[in-house]
Amino acid sequence: MVGGIQKAALGLTRLSERWVPSAFVIACWLSFAVVAAALALTPVGPALIVKAWGDGLWSLSSFAMQMCLVLMTGAVIADAPSVRRALDAAAALPKTDRGAVTFSALTAMVFCWFHWGLGAVASAFLARRIALRRPTVDYRLLTATAYFGMGAVWHAGLSGSAPLLMATPKNFLADQVGGTIPTSETVFAPLNLGLTLAVIVALTALAWFAYPERAEDALVLSDEARARLEEAPPPALAAGESGAWLRLWEGSRAVPLAFGALGAAYLVGDIAAGTFSLTLEKLNLAFLALAVALHESPAAFGRAAEKASGLVHGIILQFPLYAGMFGIIKASGLDTILADVFIQAAGPRTFPLVVYWYSGILNYFIPSGGSKWAIEAPYLLKAAQALGVPPAKVVLAYSWGDMVTDAIQPFWCIPLLAVARLEFKEILGYMTLVFLISASLASAFFLLG
Repeated sequence: MVGGIQKAALGLTRLSERWVPSAFVIACWLSFAVVAAALALTPVGPALIVKAWGDGLWSLSSFAMQMCLVLMTGAVIADAPSVRRALDAAAALPKTDRGAVTFSALTAMVFCWFHWGLGAVASAFLARRIALRRPTVDYRLLTATAYFGMGAVWHAGLSGSAPLLMATPKNFLADQVGGTIPTSETVFAPLNLGLTLAVIVALTALAWFAYPERAEDALVLSDEARARLEEAPPPALAAGESGAWLRLWEGSRAVPLAFGALGAAYLVGDIAAGTFSLTLEKLNLAFLALAVALHESPAAFGRAAEKASGLVHGIILQFPLYAGMFGIIKASGLDTILADVFIQAAGPRTFPLVVYWYSGILNYFIPSGGSKWAIEAPYLLKAAQALGVPPAKVVLAYSWGDMVTDAIQPFWCIPLLAVARLEFKEILGYMTLVFLISASLASAFFLLG
């Protein structure tokens, strides 16, 4: 059975690599498709559609900036020397190869639940350190487990794009839902916590039982390959780079600590005043302050931030395109037409399950959880209102559906594969099992919950 799944997974990978273009190209195609749909299905003329597109381009600017900060602050924290030392020490905890991949799976999911930007980078670093410490570990399965968090739990956690957006005051969907949807109804809802726990337990068990029984079935790195995994230490600030006074501040430990203390003081005051709520703004404030405080100096923080900035180009370029689609959908009345389609296709009981699978299929071709919500939300929330389904449940169904196909889509795995020096097809057999387990559990939860 496993062999058949792996063959199917390899076929899916070849299909994806051959026929699925880049995420930016897909966003362009979708823009044209939305324009065509608005022209064909609504009475709005071309001039108004073009104006709605142009006016909408920048409606997600704040959201895009927040998503950039989620990814960047997580990456900068993972790159801090103290965090790397902690991860290196953690890599020494497992005493067996099977235990090492199980530990990698569990930590990847926990990291990504707390912060997907941190989890995506820290999980890759931890897996690499485990590989260097345990030369006989199955490197293929180890690399796959480092992707379990991004492939199974991230959008259900504390930094999930859709739940945090809906909890943020004055978000672009606030008028449609009558304000905000607090995280107590999404991230911390019993259904979400129960499903998250079930997935984490099941996938941790998968890592344990999937480990090859025979040593010859494991992919073991050569000494040369392991040597390539070693990282050179970051360069120190050269003495001649600036004047003595500037070097004093650029190399000062006091500046990062003071900045971190400022952020902590704000959060403590907010909690003491009873005004704290988990939103994108509060999350980014906390992680930005922590990211700065964990680095030895402003210069070291700047180097880490410069390296992390290469990860956000997709967000910067794609979000305006999805915002333009959002503008057309709202201004043309396409949201009402699409909502009617969903109302006809599902009843109150099955609607969350339909949303889950619809979002999962769409995510395979548009792997962008935050910006894609701008396309789906207007008509999904309108259909939910007509069917009497709580909007918080729609947000959860979207979030789980959005990430389920991440397990079998190579887009978010590219940074991990660059670190691991593997191809996606080499781990897709395991990730297909992750997809099947996660999809089965989530389908049951949304149908019965």
